[in-house]
Amino acid sequence: MTLQTGAGEPAGARWLDAEDATTRQVLARAMDHDRAIAVRLAVALAPWWLLRGRFVTGYPVLREAAGLAAPGSEVWRAAQYWLGELAGYSAGLAVALDHFTALRDAVVGQGPSQALADALGGRSRALAYVGRLADAADDGRRALALARELGYPAGEARALWSLSIAAYYEGDFDRVVRLVRQTEQIPADISRWVARESSSLLTAGLIETGDLAAADRSCAAALARARDAGDLARQAKVLVDRANLDLRAGRLDDAAQHLRESFQIAARTGDPVNMLIALDWCGYLCAATDRAADAVTVWGARAALYRKGEYTEPPVRTRSRAEPLRRARQALGPARARSAEERGAAMSQATVAEYALLLTALGPHLAEARGLAGLSARERELVTLVAEGHTNAQIAAELFISVRTVSSHLDRIRDKTGCRRRADLARLALAAGLV
Repeated sequence: MTLQTGAGEPAGARWLDAEDATTRQVLARAMDHDRAIAVRLAVALAPWWLLRGRFVTGYPVLREAAGLAAPGSEVWRAAQYWLGELAGYSAGLAVALDHFTALRDAVVGQGPSQALADALGGRSRALAYVGRLADAADDGRRALALARELGYPAGEARALWSLSIAAYYEGDFDRVVRLVRQTEQIPADISRWVARESSSLLTAGLIETGDLAAADRSCAAALARARDAGDLARQAKVLVDRANLDLRAGRLDDAAQHLRESFQIAARTGDPVNMLIALDWCGYLCAATDRAADAVTVWGARAALYRKGEYTEPPVRTRSRAEPLRRARQALGPARARSAEERGAAMSQATVAEYALLLTALGPHLAEARGLAGLSARERELVTLVAEGHTNAQIAAELFISVRTVSSHLDRIRDKTGCRRRADLARLALAAGLV
């Protein structure tokens, strides 16, 4: 079984949808009986975890398995590459950079290799996302030269993808389009998920250069490819591109629908990156539909999550948001704008996800439909804590009551409001302004 650091997505990925629980059981059994096979199995599953949005569950399993491999071995190198790819969506960009750097340091003195090209390409992407653009461009160029020297098409595609990300952050959108067009000329044996990532960047580049007709065609093709492959992360991203185009064309209902689908995918997979991207455009949607308080709240939540995740956003996004955010703040006045921003900043990621689903729902909101007026002050307090993501045990500790009492209160609240699930209670609290 030959392992490549940047192997493509698994053949027949769909049959693996049987899926996480069974996979963990098989890996646990392998770790107990044959650690060498366990490590190789975890590495072989990593592309599928990336494809199916299993970042949060896949990363710790692969990290545990990688700890069983001899440092610097073939399987260890492959594990470091895929740990870097998964960490970018789960453990954070600093962790992703650490994995790619560990891979680079392990192979850099051994002459030209595919592993080194992949390590440099991975570092380039991580460095761009944290704003170290000069270093990102340098590693990307080194990865591209090495991949071409080795005759390594997949590595060349990843290097061009990395360079196009750096160009996007630099604001050179014509170069983004040129680099992605070069990727499209590489033979078809490149990783298909890299091709889909590049397609999304092409759409973004075309939008920023003003070629909206070409961007629309690119976006439609990218979404079709992502859906066909079952690539959830790429679907979430391309749906935001679709919403961007909808907003520019004044198709507000379509924008809401596409953002809502993106939020649903990001929430299901625990994908913080695409959640943040979609939140930005949710703010634009609220601003376009005269919901100034919601726009400021969403952008406030997004800014807080960005700081918490230590992400750096492309300057074009900061510039683009400045005027609609200024108008929304002006419409509210200083005190209300500050209150809206503080409300957003206080939201957890789970609460923000529910809030975004509420804001992108078509039709009437839930607030008046559920009879909040019938709840006591204590019951409203419980609904607020549920919306903030607290478990029953945490609520009991907060209010100095038993878990059984919490359960009894929640049963009465459900009877009064008709909200059977915690997510419904969270949306109710958000719609009513309790959170």
